[in-house]
Order: sequence, then C-alpha cells, then structure tokens
Amino acid sequence: MDMSRRTILATAAAAGITAAAAGTATASASNRASSSASSSRGRKPVKELFGTLADGTKVYRWSLENGATRLKVLSYGGIVQSLEIPDRHGRHANVSLGYDNLDAYVTGTTFFGATIGRYGNRIAKGRFTLDGKQYQLSVNDGENTLHGGAKGFDKRVWDVEPFTRGADVGLRLHYTSVDGEEGFPGTLRVTVTYTLTRHGDWRIDYEATTDRATVVNLTNHTYYNLAGEGSGSVEDHELTLAASRYTPTDPGLIPTGELARVAGTPFDFRRAKAIGRDLRDGHPQQVTAKGYDHNWVFDKGVTDEPEHVATLRDPSSGRVLRIATDQPGVQFYSGNFLDGTLVGTSGRTYRQGDALALETQHFPDSPNQPSFPSTVLRPGQTYRTTTIHSFGAGR
Repeated sequence: MDMSRRTILATAAAAGITAAAAGTATASASNRASSSASSSRGRKPVKELFGTLADGTKVYRWSLENGATRLKVLSYGGIVQSLEIPDRHGRHANVSLGYDNLDAYVTGTTFFGATIGRYGNRIAKGRFTLDGKQYQLSVNDGENTLHGGAKGFDKRVWDVEPFTRGADVGLRLHYTSVDGEEGFPGTLRVTVTYTLTRHGDWRIDYEATTDRATVVNLTNHTYYNLAGEGSGSVEDHELTLAASRYTPTDPGLIPTGELARVAGTPFDFRRAKAIGRDLRDGHPQQVTAKGYDHNWVFDKGVTDEPEHVATLRDPSSGRVLRIATDQPGVQFYSGNFLDGTLVGTSGRTYRQGDALALETQHFPDSPNQPSFPSTVLRPGQTYRTTTIHSFGAGR
C-alpha cells in the first residue's frame, strides 16, 4: 500500500473515520447502456487543434469513444470539454458544462471540467506550515487559496499521450509543477490518466511524486446536468451520498474542523433525495454557501480500492451516474454561483443551479487541520488515487 493510502488511512483512523464498505466500484450490467455497446472495442483517440494561446502555444482537443460513452478532453487544464452518454431511449447528450472556445476557458473562473491541483479546494489564508516552515501561496478566493491558486493546474498546458489497451482507450496527461509554483514547495511530477473502459466507464487515475515535502490534493471539476448541458435546473436530480458526516465551514467556506452529523439536516443524502427538496431550508450553512458547497465525509474513509460512494439520477432522462473512489470525501457543489452570464457549448446560458459538481477529494484545508486525513507527500513516496464514473439509464 503506498503513502496516499497507508499513511493517510492511519491518520483517518485516528480521526475516527471508518473504512467500512460503502458499495461496489462497478455498476451492474443491467445499468449499462447496452451489452452490445459494452463489448465494443474503443476507437483510437482523435486529435484536433482547439485553439492557440497568446504566447503561441497550441491547445488540442482529444476525442475518445468506448461503449456508449464519448469524451472530449483539452490539453489545456486537462479539461473535460464534453461528456456524452445516452438516455433511456439511447439518445446521446452532452451532460457536462463547458465552452466552445479556448478564450472562455483562459479567462473563466468556473473550473468547468478541469483537472484541479496542486491542491483541490480551499486553504485558509493561503498559508500552511510543513516541517516547521510556513509557506505562503497565491490567494484567489478572497484571502484564501482555491484550487491551487491564481494559475493552478486548470490553467496549464499538459502533455498528452493517447493509448489503447485491450478493449480500453484513453489519455495520459503529464505536467511538471516546479518548486515554488503558486507558492507550493517541491517539484511535483504529475500524471493523470483518463480511461474509457470497454463498459463505457470513465476512470481517472492520479499519480504524483515530489523532490521535497509538499501537500497534494488532486481532483476533477466536471459540472453535471444529466438532462443535458444547458437544459435547465438540476434540482430534480436525485442524489445519494454514503456519508453520515460533513465538514461545516466558516463564512469563507473554510472548514471549522468539526465533523458534523448529517442526520436531521438538509445535508442528509444517505437515501436518494431530490437536490432541490431541502435546498431552501435556511440552514445557516446553506445561507453561508448560497446552497450546497461542502465536503461530505464518506463512511468508508480512505480505502485501498475505489468503492461506490455516490449515485446521481435524472428522472426525466433516466440517466444515472455512479461514482466509486478510494478518497475519503467529496465536495458537492450545487452550482450556486452560476449567474446567467456564461454561454455554454450549446449556445445556452448557465444559471444558478443548472449543474452540480461532485469532486472526490481529501478534505479542504487539511494542511491546517491536523485531525483531518493527511495530504502530505514526501520524496520517495508516490501519490496515487482513483475515481471511477459509471453510467447507465433506467426507466
């Protein structure tokens, strides 16, 4: 077992976070798009020019297809620009928010579909102390650091290596974050692998090494609307989270350190519940975040292998997303700050609540919260984590 699981699992146990099973990592065959699509061989990735940055750097879009799943990924930010899956009638739709041009991604602050790092989520006041030394990061969310700082991994151009492996098809994205980038210590070498399996699952494998002690928390920030991008609100989507606790926040959305019980609160998604059902209950935490924008603590804790932890279902289309991960938490964000000023790939605007994000992760501000599972990575250790997205369509 590597650092990211053995060391952090021990820390999680000390914090009282269990490692109980929360389900299986793979959806049943009956919930896949179709048996014939599942058995088909993935097509070779297709590369095309998407745009050019101001410094002349070319940005490419890679198209992947396997089973019934179609994925388009940019070399800029490792961004998922499009994710197409079928509904109950076999009709495909793009279920992820995004833009149709590079400039919008460069100037945007929404992190649509992006690979997030070096540290996903927030670090209080952009500061942390490691081995007795304090580090000051760039701040880009009031006085705090969000998703790696002003120019995180979402604003970097990645080297992309396509592959086919048996019936699977995918991309390996490589980026080297130099010592001191955005204030983080250590040169971090990162590989993010996107795989479309023969079943049409979308698997993300993260791997990183460092030459100095640092902190790492990588995730993906795809915004989902299973009815189709630009189709309206997701408040009717039904969500299930295998989490009996969450981390309340202060007004700056920094965790207070408490692991609060969800029972009896709007934060209880242990049984499938429409997102909009309790969205306007007036709970103080909802008022602070303008909805849901919190970290849920999975009952399973950190695990060696991905376990099923979340299910999202759209009753109108029948589309279902199941998420399995080895991570201890997920940031559920209900699209609170979408304000109608952004125009997506379909040419339609995105308004508040038109999508949601489910970012598997270690907890926000962990470098300043010793009771949270550790996010420290040291030389000689390898950061590894996996999240699997499985798609289906029910009645």
